[in-house]
Amino acid sequence: MSEKKMTSSRRGHLKSLMLAIAKDLLEKEAADLITEKAAFIAENCPAPVLSGGLPELQEMLKKLAQTIDKVDEDRYDAEAKVKKTDKEIEDLKMKVVEIQGIKKPALKKVRMSADAMLAALLGTKHKASMDFRANLKEVKKEVKEEEEVGDWRKNVDEQAGMDGRKKKFEI
Repeated sequence: MSEKKMTSSRRGHLKSLMLAIAKDLLEKEAADLITEKAAFIAENCPAPVLSGGLPELQEMLKKLAQTIDKVDEDRYDAEAKVKKTDKEIEDLKMKVVEIQGIKKPALKKVRMSADAMLAALLGTKHKASMDFRANLKEVKKEVKEEEEVGDWRKNVDEQAGMDGRKKKFEI
């Protein structure tokens, strides 16, 4: 059996119903939040007693200042703990990256002439031509004068004995 597709009017009707339900839920959630906030304030913040003299009001203000200081210390401690855990998380992430290693993407082979490479590196401001053959130095070969190779047996005979060794030092 083939499934029937939903018509656009049916889809629009269902969408409007879902939006109406979501709106009601959001309104109910907002009302619950207001009642929770009022209950929390009633529980933790009793109504101030303003009857009495100046010393009683000063004492109440001192207590309020101490409470504010304590709350600020707790907030600072919580912020410090959050910063510390964030730093630890960042360090652990770095360790994970080091352990896994950085994956290098496969590079594409690009055919580019030397002039095109220089243009890409230097930009359009510098116009340098790279004719490698023109920049090569000319190297002249030195012609080595080779000694005439004669009969090696004759040379050995001359150096044999004391006479041959004397000739080496006399030369």
